This record gives sequence, C-alpha cells and structure tokens, in this order.
Amino acid sequence: MSLRHRTVPPQTGRPLAAEAVGIEEEPYNIIPVNNLLADHPSLRFPEVRAAAAALKTVGDLRRPPYVQWRSHYDLLDWLALFFGFQKDNVRNQREHMVLHLANAQMRLSPPPDNIDSLDSAVVRRFRRKLLANYSSWCSYLGKKSNIWISDRNPDSRRELLYVGLYLLIWGEAANLRFMPECICYIFHNMASELNKILEDCLDENTGQPYLPSLSGENAFLTGVVKPIYDTIQAEIDESKNGTVAHCKWRNYDDINEYFWTDRCFSKLKWPLDLGSNFFKSRGKSVGKTGFVERRTFFYLYRSFDRLWVMLALFLQAAIIVAWEEKPDTSSVTRQLWNALKARDVQVRLLTVFLTWSGMRLLQAVLDAASQYPLVSRETKRHFFRMLMKVIAAAVWIVAFTVLYTNIWKQKRQDRQWSNAATTKIYQFLYAVGAFLVPEILALALFIIPWMRNFLEETNWKIFFALTWWFQGKSFVGRGLREGLVDNIKYSTFWIFVLATKFTFSYFLQVKPMIKPSKLLWNLKDVDYEWHQFYGDSNRFSVALLWLPVVLIYLMDIQIWYAIYSSIVGAVVGLFDHLGEIRDMGQLRLRFQFFASAIQFNLMPEEQLLNARGFGNKFKDGIHRLKLRYGFGRPFKKLESNQVEANKFALIWNEIILAFREEDIVSDREVELLELPKNSWDVTVIRWPCFLLCNELLLALSQARELIDAPDKWLWHKICKNEYRRCAVVEAYDSIKHLLLSIIKVDTEEHSIITVFFQIINQSIQSEQFTKTFRVDLLPKIYETLQKLVGLVNDEETDSGRVVNVLQSLYEIATRQFFIEKKTTEQLSNEGLTPRDPASKLLFQNAIRLPDASNEDFYRQVRRLHTILTSRDSMHSVPVNLEARRRIAFFSNSLFMNMPHAPQVEKMMAFSVLTPYYSEEVVYSKEQLRNETEDGISTLYYLQTIYADEWKNFKERMHREGIKTDSELWTTKLRDLRLWASYRGQTLARTVRGMMYYYRALKMLAFLDSASEMDIREGAQELGSVRNLQGELGGQSDGFVSENDRSSLSRASSSVSTLYKGHEYGTALMKFTYVVACQIYGSQKAKKEPQAEEILYLMKQNEALRIAYVDEVPAGRGETDYYSVLVKYDHQLEKEVEIFRVKLPGPVKLGEGKPENQNHAMIFTRGDAVQTIDMNQDSYFEEALKMRNLLQEYNHYHGIRKPTILGVREHIFTGSVSSLAWFMSAQETSFVTLGQRVLANPLKVRMHYGHPDVFDRFWFLSRGGISKASRVINISEDIFAGFNCTLRGGNVTHHEYIQVGKGRDVGLNQISMFEAKVASGNGEQVLSRDVYRLGHRLDFFRMLSFFYTTVGFFFNTMMVILTVYAFLWGRVYLALSGVEKSALADSTDTNAALGVILNQQFIIQLGLFTALPMIVEWSLEEGFLLAIWNFIRMQIQLSAVFYTFSMGTRAHYFGRTILHGGAKYRATGRGFVVEHKGFTENYRLYARSHFVKAIELGLILIVYASHSPIAKDSLIYIAMTITSWFLVISWIMAPFVFNPSGFDWLKTVYDFEDFMNWIWYQGRISTKSEQSWEKWWYEEQDHLRNTGKAGLFVEIILVLRFFFFQYGIVYQLKIANGSTSLFVYLFSWIYIFAIFVLFLVIQYARDKYSAKAHIRYRLVQFLLIVLAILVIVALLEFTHFSFIDIFTSLLAFIPTGWGILLIAQTQRKWLKNYTIFWNAVVSVARMYDILFGILIMVPVAFLSWMPGFQSMQTRILFNEAFSRGLRIMQIVTGKKSKGDV
Repeated sequence: MSLRHRTVPPQTGRPLAAEAVGIEEEPYNIIPVNNLLADHPSLRFPEVRAAAAALKTVGDLRRPPYVQWRSHYDLLDWLALFFGFQKDNVRNQREHMVLHLANAQMRLSPPPDNIDSLDSAVVRRFRRKLLANYSSWCSYLGKKSNIWISDRNPDSRRELLYVGLYLLIWGEAANLRFMPECICYIFHNMASELNKILEDCLDENTGQPYLPSLSGENAFLTGVVKPIYDTIQAEIDESKNGTVAHCKWRNYDDINEYFWTDRCFSKLKWPLDLGSNFFKSRGKSVGKTGFVERRTFFYLYRSFDRLWVMLALFLQAAIIVAWEEKPDTSSVTRQLWNALKARDVQVRLLTVFLTWSGMRLLQAVLDAASQYPLVSRETKRHFFRMLMKVIAAAVWIVAFTVLYTNIWKQKRQDRQWSNAATTKIYQFLYAVGAFLVPEILALALFIIPWMRNFLEETNWKIFFALTWWFQGKSFVGRGLREGLVDNIKYSTFWIFVLATKFTFSYFLQVKPMIKPSKLLWNLKDVDYEWHQFYGDSNRFSVALLWLPVVLIYLMDIQIWYAIYSSIVGAVVGLFDHLGEIRDMGQLRLRFQFFASAIQFNLMPEEQLLNARGFGNKFKDGIHRLKLRYGFGRPFKKLESNQVEANKFALIWNEIILAFREEDIVSDREVELLELPKNSWDVTVIRWPCFLLCNELLLALSQARELIDAPDKWLWHKICKNEYRRCAVVEAYDSIKHLLLSIIKVDTEEHSIITVFFQIINQSIQSEQFTKTFRVDLLPKIYETLQKLVGLVNDEETDSGRVVNVLQSLYEIATRQFFIEKKTTEQLSNEGLTPRDPASKLLFQNAIRLPDASNEDFYRQVRRLHTILTSRDSMHSVPVNLEARRRIAFFSNSLFMNMPHAPQVEKMMAFSVLTPYYSEEVVYSKEQLRNETEDGISTLYYLQTIYADEWKNFKERMHREGIKTDSELWTTKLRDLRLWASYRGQTLARTVRGMMYYYRALKMLAFLDSASEMDIREGAQELGSVRNLQGELGGQSDGFVSENDRSSLSRASSSVSTLYKGHEYGTALMKFTYVVACQIYGSQKAKKEPQAEEILYLMKQNEALRIAYVDEVPAGRGETDYYSVLVKYDHQLEKEVEIFRVKLPGPVKLGEGKPENQNHAMIFTRGDAVQTIDMNQDSYFEEALKMRNLLQEYNHYHGIRKPTILGVREHIFTGSVSSLAWFMSAQETSFVTLGQRVLANPLKVRMHYGHPDVFDRFWFLSRGGISKASRVINISEDIFAGFNCTLRGGNVTHHEYIQVGKGRDVGLNQISMFEAKVASGNGEQVLSRDVYRLGHRLDFFRMLSFFYTTVGFFFNTMMVILTVYAFLWGRVYLALSGVEKSALADSTDTNAALGVILNQQFIIQLGLFTALPMIVEWSLEEGFLLAIWNFIRMQIQLSAVFYTFSMGTRAHYFGRTILHGGAKYRATGRGFVVEHKGFTENYRLYARSHFVKAIELGLILIVYASHSPIAKDSLIYIAMTITSWFLVISWIMAPFVFNPSGFDWLKTVYDFEDFMNWIWYQGRISTKSEQSWEKWWYEEQDHLRNTGKAGLFVEIILVLRFFFFQYGIVYQLKIANGSTSLFVYLFSWIYIFAIFVLFLVIQYARDKYSAKAHIRYRLVQFLLIVLAILVIVALLEFTHFSFIDIFTSLLAFIPTGWGILLIAQTQRKWLKNYTIFWNAVVSVARMYDILFGILIMVPVAFLSWMPGFQSMQTRILFNEAFSRGLRIMQIVTGKKSKGDV
C-alpha cells in the first residue's frame, strides 16, 4: 500500500455520541463525508480528508440565530441555516464539493507540501471557473461583483463560502437552472447579504447584526425559486402546451434574458418584489425579451441575410454579363472578358448595389415588423435603432436610384460615354464606397480576429456605441472569432467551394439559359390555346423557364459542400491515421508495436514539470512515429519477463474476457486470442496463437532450404520474423516441459530425456546445432511430435499409444538425428539408453498423464497443439465481425494521436448521465416468445441474425452447468433475457456498456499502483483468462465486487482477483453513473416490471445511481415533488434513498427529456459529464481510453480549450436489415466524416445528441446541457451546442474513442425519426440561437453553420420544390400552346432544360448522401469494399429509400415553419420483423408522400397527353425519368420496405382493413388507428393552431390545383377550340352541378337509407337517368365526345381536392353550417378512398406476380434471415413452444 493510502489518523474532539450515531446511519452516495472515521476506501486519500476538513473551518464566523449550533456543522450548514437551504441539498453539495476539491488536489503537480490540508490554489481555481459567468455578467451590466476577494489577500474560507453558496443555489434552483443569468442575479444578491454577515454589518432598520432577507426552513425554495418557477409555469399554461404562437408567451430564454439588462435590479429588487410586472402572466406583464420567434420563412432570410445577398448579387451580375456576351469562336473566358470590358455592361453591373440596398431595406423592415413586441419604455433605444435602420436603408435606395438614373440620362444626352457621364459614374462609385464602409471594416476585423474579439468582449461603453448600430447589445455571441490559423483553414475551404459553385453556375446554369430566354422573349404570334390574360407577352413563360434554374442555383452550394467536405474529411482522416488497421491481418503485422502502443498511451508516465513545452511535444511526436512504424529498438521486442509485457498481457486478456462475456467470441477463440501466463519455463513472450499460426512450418521449411548453413545464419533468418522466433522457442521449451511432465521423475526415461535436451542446449549455445544434428530430419520429428501432442490433448487417450509414439520418437532422435551415427555403447556412455535395455520396453511404465481436472495443463497442451498443427493463416479468428471490427478499431486508435493517460488518481473525474422514461429495460420471457403473424419470434430473429453469438452463448451456458437447451427457459432464463436484451436497444445494454468505465478504472488503478512484483506475481498467478465462470474475489472494505454477478454477463475479471481494495474507492471517486428515470417512483408504486429490472441493474452495478421525481400527496389535492437519488446497498441488501431535494412543482414544464436530465444533473459529479442516450452502448476496450480523452480539456484546440469533447459513434443496428444498413451508413458518414470536417477545419461542430462529453462546471453555470422551452427546443440537444458556441465555448471531435449507438430499423420508425429531426430544424429556423449565430459568426463560419444545420433541410425542400417548379412550368408551356409555338419557331428553347434536368438527376441520385458514405468507407475499409458496398446498396434499392427520406424531411420541415405542429415522436426501438398494415402506412404517409406523388404523377400524365415534345418518347423519358422515379419511390417505398409487403393474402386482408377503417363510425374515445374521421381531423391540427399568414400561404399553395381545370377545359372537344374566358367559367357549372348531386344523394341517404330504402334507391335512379339525359343532350347539341368525360376527370378531380383543402382552412366557420361541413367530410372520405385504391393497385399487382414476395424479402433482410423466414412460414404450425 502506498503512502497515499495510509489509514485515517485518530481524531480528537469527536462529536457527541448521539450525533455520531446519527451521522453514521446516514446513507451516503460515494463517500461518507459525514463520517470520516468509516472504513471506506476513498477515505484513505488524504485529499478527501483535507477537503472535508476545509469545510469544517467555521472558526469565528457569527453563528446563525434561533438555532442550536452543533459541533459537526460545517460551512455549508452555516450557509443553510442563514439562507434557508434544504438539508439534503446541503448534504448533496457537501459531497459534491469534497469530491471535486479532493480530485482537484490529487491532480496538483507537484503535489503540495502538506497533503493533509487543502491547497488554496485549488479553491481559487474552482471559484474562478464556477463563477466566471457571474463575473462576466457583472462586467456586462456594469455592476460591481459581490465576490470580495483580492488575489493579494487570499481567503480560502471565503472562497469556499462563495462556491458553496453558488452550488447550494444551483442545487435547489430546479427549472431555474435553464436560466443561468437568473441564477447570477440571485447569487449576486445573496452574495451581497453574505458579505454583510461576514463583515459584521448592522441592519439599518433594527440596529441588530445583519440577517438575510429570507431565512428559515425551505426559505430559499419558497421565497426565491417558487415565485419565478410559478411565472414560468403560468407562461407555459398560457402557451396551451406550446400550440399558441411563440410570440404570445415567454419561454425560458425570454425570462432569462430579462436579466441581461439592469432593469432587473430596478424592477425586481431584492427580496423579490412579487408585485413587479415580471411575475404577472397576464395583463401588463413583461413581454418578450431579447427576441421574438415568428412562424415565417422570412426568418431564413433574416438570420442568414449575408448568404442570400451574396447569391442574389452574383445571379444578377451573371445574368447581366451573360446577356451581353457575344457568341463567337473565341474561348468562353475570352467571351466573358470581352463582355466585361464593355462600358454598358460595367454600368449595368452597378445595379447590384441597388439590389443590395433593397435587400438591406427588406432586412430592416423584417427586423422592425418581427421584433416590434420588444419595444417598451425601457427599450426605446431598440425602437430607435430599428426605425433608423429602415430609414437609412430607404435613403440608400433613393440615393443609388437617383445617381444611377443620372448616369444613363447623361449618356443619352451625350449619346456616348462622355467625360460628364464618367463623372456621374464616379459619383455613384463614391456613394458605393460610403455604402461599403461597414463591410470593409468587417473584412479588416475578419483578417485580424483577435481585434474583433477584443472589441466585442470589452464592456466599455465606447465599444458598445461602435457596435450597437451593426449588432445591437447582447450578452451572448460576443468574441466568437477563431484564431488566425483556423481562420485561414476554413476560409480556404469556402473560397474553393464558392469559386467552384460560381464558375459552374455561370457557365452551366446561367449562360445556357440566355439564348432560349431571348428566343422565347422575342417569340411573336404565339398561338395560345386558352384565354391569355396578359396580352402577347411571354414574360411569364420566361419566368417559368428560369424558376427551376434559380431554385437549383440557390441550393447547389449544398452539393459542392458535400463534395468538398468529403475530400477534406478524407484528408483529415488520413492525417489522423484512421483506417490504417482495418482487419486482423493488418493487426497481425503490427501486434508487437501494438503492445508498446498500449504501454505508451494507456500506461501513465511520470509527469514532468515542463511536460507542456514545445521540445516535449516534438519528442512525443518522434516517439509516436517510431511506435507507428516500428522504428528503433524499444519497439521491436517485448520479452516475457518484462513488466510491460505482463501489463500488456493483463490488459489484452481482460479485453478478450470482455468479448467472451458478451458472447462475441467462443471459448476456443479465447484460447487463440489470449496472451497466456508465462508457464512451462518458456523463455519468450507467448504471443496469442492467432499470430503464431503456420510460423513453425515456415521455420521448418527455412531450415530445410538452408540445410548446410551455419547456426548463426539459420537463426538470423528465423529471427527476422519475431513471431517465428517466438513460435520456435516456445514450441521447443513447451515440448521439453511436456515430455518431462508426462514421464515419471524417478525413471531412467526421465533422465534420458533430460540428457538429450542438455545435448541439444549445448549444441545451440556453442552454435553447433546444424553440425551436430540432421536438419533435414526435423520435419519427421515434427510429425511425430504432432501425433504425440495430439494424443496427450485427447483426454481419453490410452497411454499405450502414447508409449508407441514416444518409442518411435526415441528411435528417430537417437538412431537417425545425429549426423555422426552413435553406437549403442556411445549412447549408453552419454546416458541416452537404459542401463539394461533388454529388461523392458522403453517408456512402458514411465508414463503418467495428468488428471483430466488439471485444466491448466491441458490448456497449455491445446496451445502447443495449435502451434504445431495450424496450417491456415487464421485470418478468420475471431469469426464474429463485430469482434474483429472492435479489435481493429481499438488497435488502430492506439496509433492515433491522443493525450497521455495520467494515473487514475490524477485523472479528471467524470459522470455519465442517461435520461430514461419508460423504454425497455430487459426483454421479458413473453416478448421473446411472442410470434408475429409470420411465426417469427424475437428470439428466433435474434438467433438467426446473431447465429454465432447464440452458439457462443449456449456454449457458455453449458459450461455453467445446463444439460439441455430447454433449461434456458428455466434455470438460465435471466441469462437468456439478458442475452437478447444486449442485442436490442435496451437500458440493460446501455448500463452494461457504461459500467465498463468503472471496470476499466478499477483495473487501471490497480496497474498504476501495483509494484513490479505485484504485476509479475499477478501474471504468474493468472495471466490468462483461465477461469471463465463467476468466482467471488476482490472484496474489501464492505464493497461487493462485480465478480460473481454472472447473470449480467460479468464473468470474473482475471485482474480483479489481484485487487488490493483501494481500486474500488479510486474508481468510485472518478466515475459515477446516473440514470434519470423520471417516473421510477410511480413505476415502483404500480409494481411495473421496469422498476424491478432497474433495481436488478442497481444490484449488479455498484457505481449506478437512479435519480427520479417522487410525487408525494400533500393533502387538499396538492402534491409535493422531490428529486430523489437512490442506490442499492449491498450490506443492507436493499435499495436506499441517498438524497431527497424538494422541488417547487412538477419537473416537466417544457420539453420532457431536457427537464428529466436537468433534475438529475445535481446528482452528477466530476469535471465532465458524458450524455448517453437510452439507445447507446460502450465497450470495455474503449473505456480504457477515457482518461486520455478527458486530458483534452487541458489542451488548446485553436485559441480556446474545449468545452464539449465530441465522441465518435458506431451505429450497431446496421446488420438488422437493408433499411437499417442504409440508415446506419447515412448516420455513420455524418457522425464520422461529417463531424470531423465540422470540427476541423470548419470550427462549427455543435452538439448533435449524445455521446459528447461536456465540461461540467462550464455548462453548470451557463444553462445546462440542453434547452427545454416548449416546442421551439424540440431538438433539445443541438441547442447545447448553439449555446456553447454563442457563449464562447469550443466543440472538438475525437475519433480515437467510440461509443455504440442504435438507430431506428423500420421504415415507419425511421420516418418518424426523420420527421422529428426535420420538425426540430423547422423550429430552429425561428429560434434566437440560430439568428444570433447567423449574425455573430464570421461570413465563412456562418456558411458552414447554415449548410450543416437548417440549410441542409431547407435545400432538401428546395430540391422537391425544383421538381414541382419544373413540372408545373412544363405543363403551363404545354397547355398554353407556348411550347408548340416555340418548337415551331426554334429547337433551341428545349435545349435550355437539359441543364436543369442534368442537375436534378445528380441530386436525385442522392449525392449528398452517397458521396460522404463512399469516401468514409474508402478511408476506413478500403476503396474496393466501398464500391462494392455502394453497388450492393443500389441493388437493395437504397435510392428509393433516400428519395423517400428526402420527401419526409421536406414535408415536415416546410410544414413546421409554416404552421408549427412539431412534437416529440416516440419511434420505438424494437426489431422490425412484422408486417405493417396498409392502413397504418396510409395514415403515416398519405399527406407527406402519397398525395404529393399522385399530384406529380397527374402532372406527368397531363404533360404526356398534351405536350408536342412527349410525342418523342426518348426526349420525354429523358426529361421526366427522375420525376417518375420520385413518384414511384414515394408511393412504393412503404411497401417495398415492409416485411411481407407483397404477400397476396396480406394485401387482400390489408385492403379489407383499410375499407373498414375508412367507414368506421367513430365514438368519442375512438383513436385515429381505428377511425378515418378521427385521423382526418388530427391531420388538420396544424391548421387549427397556425396564424392568419399560415392560412393565407396554405390557400395560395392550394390554388395550383385549379390550374388543371383552367388548362384542360380548353383542350376538350366540347370547347371547340374557343379561347373565351366563358369556357372556363362554364366549366364551374359542372363542378357546382356535381356538388349539388352529391348533396342530394347525401341528404337522401341520411333521410331514407335506413327506414325507407326504396326511396333512396329511387333518388339514385332518377339522378342516374338525369346524368344520362345530360350526356345525350351534350352529344347531340354540342361538340362533346365520350373522351371528354375521362379528360375532364383530370381537370375536375384536382379542382375538387383544391376546394376541399380550402374548406379545411376555413373549418372554424364552415362547421357552423352542418350540412355543408358533413358534405366536406364525405367528399374527403371519397378522395381518401380514391387515393387508397390508386396506391393499392400497383401493390396488389406486384403481390399477384409470382416470385416478387421472395425477391422483396431478399432485398429487405440479409440472406440468412430471408432463408429462415421462408422456412419459418412453412413450419410455423409445427414448431413447439418449448423450442429455443
């Protein structure tokens, strides 16, 4: 035991006996802070005792009045008694502070002289970090900080009081924790009161010693937290669950930003003035503060105006130049320069400044219109700024317009470009110079980023005045510029992207459009086929021609970004050394360096004082280079007796053991992969068998080839390969040991063998082996030895056969092996023959094989047998792909650059936080056995998908004692359930993964502190994974180790039996895992299975803590809410409550998940917190690198240290189905390549969900790790990244460590996930965070930010809009007759559309998605495999899936911005092996995909039937193939990716179910799953909550459906070629007539169908007769023909749909007219029946086609499962329930 872990010194002055007893009985979380005399491993650290003692230094502080002061009270108790904090809050923060201060002191280098007292520098550093935001806030508001400490006179006690006060406020602030500046305000006032107490001030009113304004039991909660909480709650209530417009109520950010102005001091006062308008929720309350969120697409322009200005100005300039270009034979660049030289062109280009000033005016007007609610008496300056912005922009427009018109006026007067005209141009340019002054200043500050940061961060009023006009005043978003190097990197990236984009746009988008535009513009005498409203002008046609081009122009930066980011990502990945070890073959080549890499990276070195110097970094780099490529002696060989080799063996074997526990390797593979203990006197390191395979044979062949070579030469040849050398030596030493082991010691045979080996050893030492023995005979000896070892290896072998082999071996060795043949006498003299050869046969009675129970002996024999017999390369070991991937990634990561690992004691402490609600914990027996209608159970599915893992699991269970598989359902049911749960997305899997951190830290703590002797003895004692069954070991100090918890697959850790005891305490101090199970209390009360399983997880994992919200009835219908932390006490053998902190009310006010995280945040510990989702996993080998990762916080990345460490993810659901694979591939490219580029070089990586690691204290004081405002923060995670960036944080990305992540695996799950993300992005567009980042980031970072967040979704929507614009434009040209006239006039018009189509096709291929995937696969798996994967994806119809996903994103993103309706969609995380009914698919996709696809299909049909171009089928196909692909994808994807989607029987049943659903007469409690009507109303919810603007836009968009009618009625025969407007107006008579007929039928049905059915039939008959008479009359008296009936359907069906959609928008007042509204509902039902039939027809046809179903199953599932699925369908009726 080291000095650091000495026993606790005896203390004098112990507390009173009664108090002591009370304290000891208190349950504790990690360390018993209240009882420092407890026998607990962590209390052996002097730093813990020092921190606890520092809190005890109450000394001469004035005691609180009215309470009895007890001797064990400390500074936190003192604060609590004065300010009224809760007891458990104090206990929680006491442990929090002691742990943090102790950990911080442990990290001090060099350690302090007196380790028993707390170093003042530790406290000072902690106070500065924790209160940095408070200090910044005071400086911003111009207030003097209430931290009265000077650096000259340090006062540790005062520092502790300030820190303690802040943490106590934070620990009890509940939902106020989302409002950091609100907490600053509270702290500011309470610190002021604290100062008055410390300075012994007197109360001005009473003359008594000063007391705080609030004190007493729970005073802080009731007097401070509750009033503000109630205000938040009232605002949330007013929002009606977030459905009211954002601008009508205050969210968390609004309330927080109230504290960004000094009015909080004058209005709120202290103690809080509850009469202040801040607290009023209605009437004259404080309105929005800081920002107003409005639901409009204009916010995209408002937030990113610089981007749109750039795009608009270039497009205008490009059109001007291209229009004036003169086509000639010169090069395209020469034509361009010639055009630019023309003075006319130059002057026309000046109009870009008119446009620019106009766009500035638009921005100013949008600002004023949207942010007007912010104006109040206190914000007059804000109003003045908005008004002046509008006026200034308008003045610039007027000035530029006047100056520009003057130029042309002068030119027209002079009829040339005279000097006077040139003077006018210069006048314009002077104005431009003045206009550009702000931009030039911005550019200058961009080039000198530190100057910009200085100006923004310095709170001098002069600087405020300078920046006020351009940015306004804001507490966040200041000083966001990066360093010069980073600046250059991301600027270069974007310069290349923009240069490519603008070159492409000019030459391949704009220029080709000019000629056809001119032709169409000048086209005269167009033969219009309808009534033309605006004369003969073709302007509208030209605009329609340009519209798709402009839309693509606006979005194609996204494509160029995808291309360049893929290239840059690959380059960065190469420099990071990603993918250098891709498989086991490459690991084999590097394995000996890998051992050194583990030593170099994972084992701490002595930390030198100047460790951060440049010289040290250079040495480190050289060291890594040697390590990576095996240069230099130190990395060539590890010898068996080295401590490094033993440490490596312990770590490697523990990794292999973890693999075995997870059942991803078999027992046999463990033997092949392990580094066995150093036994049998082997003198070399015993490499794993998979490295030594075939090496002995190769050595023999070398010996055979070099038969005459001297020893030295032969040995030199063999030693060139380290594994070969070791294989030869180990085989020799092992055979020698084996022979001497199986032959009895006191026999002649034993002495003969001993002598023979002595002769061989002498010849080797004297380098005479090849001269003494016949090398050519070695193969024969080798074969004999093979037989011998094989016989010994067979535990049932007859010893007689062993004797025979030994005799033949003896004959060869003595009679043939010596070069000089020896006589019997010579052999006898040398002791190589028995004294009396005739008395008995040699070896007859000398053999004694060890007993079969000698596992160790036979394990070594098996290893020797493997070395002797393996002829294959063993590249397939391990067989499991996941095991191979993990070994390859882990080994590769150790050759990447990472910080050195400190000792566990000196590492940063951290927590893991997982929010959990009610998802699966462990699968139940019923869930595993229940079968789908295809007879597929979850267990069968898992057995098939993970066949090798199932086999390994059964092998493990048989080793643990089961005889038959049926016992898995009885004695081993828990193991079976866990095995299945570890392959799903369950809490059990996540907990297992996270607890690897604890296991890794215990092992690393042992290796850190173990002496050389401990390591060597440990390696001798175990070294190998010999005991795979649970055995109890390593218990100490009342701790129950994790061993012997075999049911959690925690088989005994080979290292854990060596632990001394302190490892548990060290690991607990450095790591804690908190799962925020919000409703665990109610689950316990209801006795739900989840509660029982969570308790089981706590039982198995001592570092696991559960935080939940407890609801306790308080009488009178009220409820008290508490944040509770519990753990499992292994001594008491029950769950114990640790802390219970009362809350002001229900936790969930905003979004549920962040609120759940927030309430548990107070129970986390350490410097960092890793956020892990419920669908994640981790691995033991990755946990070993966690302390390296945490060291990143000490390194600068750019000009800042990190505040969020981004961690790479591995998507583990990719093997489930083709869909899961597509999703996995898409996600993988984003979480690896995408985020790599965002972090470096673009510097805009945000937080995209878990598993990032947060700087805990930085975020603790800045609003937490997510935002929780209702609806606007629906994507709560990403706002943590936004907040971090805005507050000057730094987000990095690290790929040497990875965490597993599950993704949705079924189309419906994926679509709901995509919908959630797209809706979240729609809400982000409206948010203040996006607006501020759009304005506060420099231009190039703003571009990066836009195109990787909301811009990606906006551009996806633009792709869909382009298709719409293109097709509607073509239909317009076809139906109007312009296309026919243009074709008659010139063929060039059509050529222009080639540009649009080519680009559209590129987009449809999904370049965004495909290219990054291919590049990332190439980098990490190799180029050929990447191409093969891509081809496989196409064969499995990935293009259909990605096109479908694009539609999902576009629909929900657009709809959310227009109407809102974003909500959390629970996607479910099960295995998708069951068929989804047609009705369910229709409900999900009818409005987002099906209706849109039918609309596009209708357009294509109309175009095909009325366009002259369509007569040429090749051109038509070329023009519309991508559009048809889109239509087919949107209709067919839900059925192609639906298990048994084309099964004929299921299709029939589905249609019946669909019709039942349509006609279901709903009751009040009916759900949308049961009734069409209920679903139809739910689909309109977004229209109920949208504003007038949203309804107006909706109606405008719907008007497109009336165009069909307008275009088609003129094509009918009945129109007789007339283009009169009356033709269109008359067509409405038919629609009106149909509607009247429908009303009559409906009226008749309601009145007569039930009781007087004959009358109902009569009405129907009369109407049919009437319709026939009308048709006959039309045929007789007009030009009507039968074909008109079908053609008119194309016109009138869309019109009816349009009327229906408009009726839905006017639902409020239409519902007052019951007959009309009932008719609307009936019409809507008819349309849904029509759409359902249209979609069902192709599905039914494909179901009817033979062989299609099996092909679809093959596409959807991997081959093995497809085969199994078909077999199951055959045998499902015969399968017995007992089968596993």
